[in-house]
Formats: sequence, C-alpha cells, structure tokens
Amino acid sequence: MQKKEDILENFKTAIKSTIKSISNKDDIEISFGGQDISSENNKLRLPEINEYQNKINFDLTRAQADSESLRLRYSNKKILNNFEPSGSKAKKLYEIAEKIRYETLGTEEYKGVRGNLISYYSNKKPPQNKQENIFFSFENYLRKELFKFNEESKIEDIPIKYKKKFDKIFKVKINKIKENIDKQEIFNATISEIIKKLDIEDASDYEEMDNKKEDDNNKEVSNQDDSDRKKESKFDENQEMAIETSIPELDNLADENNKESNEIEIEETSNDSEKRMRAKNNFGDQKYKFYTKEFDEIIIAEDLESEEELFRLRQNLDQQLLQLKSFISKLANKLQRKLLAKQNRSWDFDLEEGALDTSKLSRIIIDPLNSLSFKKEKDTEFKDTLVTILIDNSGSMRGKPISVAAICADILSRTLERCSVKVEILGFTTKHWKGGSSRELWMKKDKPNSPGRLNDLRHIIYKSADTPWRLAKKNMGLMLKEGLLKENIDGEALKWAFEKMSKRKEERKILMVISDGAPVDDSTLSVNSGDFLEKHLKKMVKFIENKTDIEILAIGIGHDVSRYYERAIKITDVNELGDVMISQLSSLFDKKNKLH
Repeated sequence: MQKKEDILENFKTAIKSTIKSISNKDDIEISFGGQDISSENNKLRLPEINEYQNKINFDLTRAQADSESLRLRYSNKKILNNFEPSGSKAKKLYEIAEKIRYETLGTEEYKGVRGNLISYYSNKKPPQNKQENIFFSFENYLRKELFKFNEESKIEDIPIKYKKKFDKIFKVKINKIKENIDKQEIFNATISEIIKKLDIEDASDYEEMDNKKEDDNNKEVSNQDDSDRKKESKFDENQEMAIETSIPELDNLADENNKESNEIEIEETSNDSEKRMRAKNNFGDQKYKFYTKEFDEIIIAEDLESEEELFRLRQNLDQQLLQLKSFISKLANKLQRKLLAKQNRSWDFDLEEGALDTSKLSRIIIDPLNSLSFKKEKDTEFKDTLVTILIDNSGSMRGKPISVAAICADILSRTLERCSVKVEILGFTTKHWKGGSSRELWMKKDKPNSPGRLNDLRHIIYKSADTPWRLAKKNMGLMLKEGLLKENIDGEALKWAFEKMSKRKEERKILMVISDGAPVDDSTLSVNSGDFLEKHLKKMVKFIENKTDIEILAIGIGHDVSRYYERAIKITDVNELGDVMISQLSSLFDKKNKLH
C-alpha cells in the first residue's frame, strides 16, 4: 500500500504535467506553498497540498490547476491591462469575467477540464460577507450565460435584484460577448464597457485608490519614472492596436531614395520574409491617387446590420444552399479527403535534436554508450497556409452570382478549417452611388482637375483568418443584402487584401479573387481617364504576382479577367463557380503554382 506522502507527491507530479501540457509552456516552474495562487516571471505557485479528507479538496486543486493552465494559454496580460476599468470593485468584476472567458475556451477543447470545473463550481457556496454578493452573483450570471452551468450543475441561484440589473445591462451586449470568446481584445473592451454601466463604485473606493496612489508615489521618486515609462508603453500598445485596425499606406513606406522610380527590381531570394519586406518597401503606385480617404471605411460584417437582420439573411442563404448543397458538398469533401490524406504525419529519425524518439530507448538499456535518438515531424506542403477569398460586392453581382459566391466561400471556409488551413473572407464595394461624401467635398472645393478616386470605399471583413467558421457563419448572408452592393474599385481592394495578408505569419498565402468584370465607379471615371481604375488594378496585380510570395487566382463570372490576372479562369454559368473554386484549390495543393 502506498504511503500518503507518495500519493501526494504523485498527485503533485500529475498536476505539474497537466499544467505544462495544457498551457503549452514546458519551461514554466511550478511549486506548491502558501495559501493563494501567485504567478510571475514564468513561475507559478499553487496552494500547498497537505492531505485529502474528501473529494471537494481534490476537486479544488484540480480546478485551480486547470484554470491557471487555461489562463497561461489563452489570456494576454497586456490586452487585459489595456481595457481595465477604474475602481477596486470594477477591477474585480473585470478579472472574474476574463477568468470565465479563458475557462470557457478551455472547456470547449478539454472535456476533462470541463468536468473538473463543474465539480468545483457546483460546490462553491455564497460568501458570508454580503458585500461580496455582487461578485458572486456576477460570476454566476456570466458563467451561466457562457458556460451553461444552469444545465449541468446545482450552482446557487442569483439574487433577483442582481439578476434584473444584469439582464438590463447585458441585454444589448451578451451576443457580442458570446461570439468573441476567442477574441480577447473585443471581449475585454466590451466587458469593461458593461462594468462601467453597472456603476458599482462609491466615493470611498475612489478615495482609497487615490490614497494608495499617493502613498506609492511618496515611497520612491524613481517609481514615478517607471510609471511614466509604463504609461508610454501602454500608449504605444494602444496606438499599435489602433494601427492594426486601420490599413497603413504602403505608398508612404517607400524609401525616399527610390521615389523617382516607379518600379524597382527585387532580387530573388530564398528568404520569404526578406522578400516580403523588400517588396513592401518598393511598392510603387505613385501615379494612382485619391481625392480623400476621410470617408472610407473598413468594417466587420456584424457592425453593418443588427443581429436580427443578419440572422434573417443567413436563413435566406441556407435556403439557397439547399439547392446546391449536395453538388458543392461532394466537391468540398473531395478537397477535404485530399488534404487530410496529405496530413498524415511523417518523421525524420536519428537526428541530433528534436523530439525524443522513445522507440530507441531500449538501445541505451542494452548499450549505455549509445547516444539518445531524436526525431522531427516533416512539414507538409499545405501546412501553415492562409487562403483569402476576396469577393466583388458590386451591383452587377446582384442575384445569383453573389449568392453562389457566398455559398462557396461559406463551404470552403468550413472545409479548409477542418484541414487546419486558415481562411479569410473579404468583400469590397463603395458606401454610396455617384461618389457619396467624397464627391460632395470635391464639389465644395470648386472641382479641382484630375481628383483621382472619387467615392467612399467600403471594405468588409466577413470572416477574419483567426475567427472560427461557427462564429462568422451568420455574416455570409450579408452579401445577399441588395442595398449593400454598389460600385467596385478593384485595385484598392486588392491592395487592402495584400496588406492584410502580408501581416500574417503563414508560410504560404493564396489569394482568390471573385469578380464579374472590370473595375467601375461612375463618379471616378467621369472626371479621370477612362482606364484610370483599370491601370491601377493591373499595376497591383503585376506587383503582387511578380514581386511577392502571394499566389493569386482570379475567377471571372461571365467576363474574361485574364487581361488583369495571369492566372485567371472564366466561367459562363454561375453554377460552375463551386466546381472551379474547389478544383483549383485542389490543384494548388497538389502541386504549388499548378493551375488548369
């Protein structure tokens, strides 16, 4: 029979292994001691384990370990700090919400973790201190909404006075919170906004904060310098995030010494990252201009319509999907089988470094002089790939073309996601017909000659590369909204897609453009040369095809787009779109750069 000490040590070892495995942090130092959990500088300390008198003690330790593992894996401290509200009570609610967020994420992936957390929270009792009831009730409310505890546990009911308050405040934002569980920045910002509306702080809380700050400032003068540096860093981080949501102008990235040249030849290099960087610094479209970008917008689909309208449009898309589902699904399954077949793991053995080859350990037992053997997984061709689908959202796509494009993008997203391929779905149009606010401003300024692009751009993100299909599927139906489809300025849309893709770390990037013809904007073409937009599109395509590592495939619906794109396919019947999209992707994954 094992001694109690041995059982406890074995349990501690198991806990440490679990934390490292779930958090993906093999180098973290884990110890036991004290009463509370603490974590800093890659060190994690859990409460001491002395003995287990009942199952509750056992569950508590497992739940604490699982929770900390998920925090290390899913929670970014910098993002958390950026949106932290003021006030001690508000901060505590904010921390509770973040804890529920990363625990919910983890429980979707690990069934064992879910069981441990449910067991723990089911036995959690309300605080004896009534002042703590707000925190307990907030935690229960949010956990029931996100974690569905009401279906699986006997957790205490929320006092009615708090439930009414929470229902009122959360009503507008709860769907946004649920849909952005895996997007910490959006989740934290939304939660912070909600907590401010709860208005739970009183004067004593703020007075206590001010006194604490004053005491801290008086302790050491040098602390002020540190604080200033932190503020500057925080400002820079916020600024950086703001930059990430807007599109930087590549025209301004060009080297000053190279302004006189429209195109600079880039030497071939085997280093892809170097190639991308050099390409960025030589982006030459100086001749193309726009009158103003003041009214342009890059917007996520869910911000264009209400939840109810998005749901209705998605239902409409699903009805149309039924007519083509069997046909396109067969093609998608064919692509999936092909990719999954390539996904079979293969290894290189007898290496000096890598993962330990346990099958060769017997050699060391037989002959201790033998060295350890290591192995490394071979890379597959399609692994670490990004596919961006850029869809023309112009008025001429109205009807069946845009429906089929939306359906194909939807199905491809699901298919490629199952095969660990990242998929991004983008759309481009304008905010108005006939120039909108840009043209009005131009007219007020006495109509200067050759103003350049003269309309308000609208670039739409239907699905970002890191968003799972299940969270973005409602957005696809938005393409069916007729009022959305207006003009198409392809060159700038292509540039936008290129810039987004260039920021990604994937080794291989494929851009699929779906359009029904030439770029058209009546407002722009009425005051510029007739080929103004076409020239810019050709220049963008030529640059990306020849001087970057991004592969472009264009599909023209009813129109030949080969005069713009080197790799272009024309389809006469919109029903061919699904077959063409999937077959061409298949050929790309069969052999790089092979297109039919």
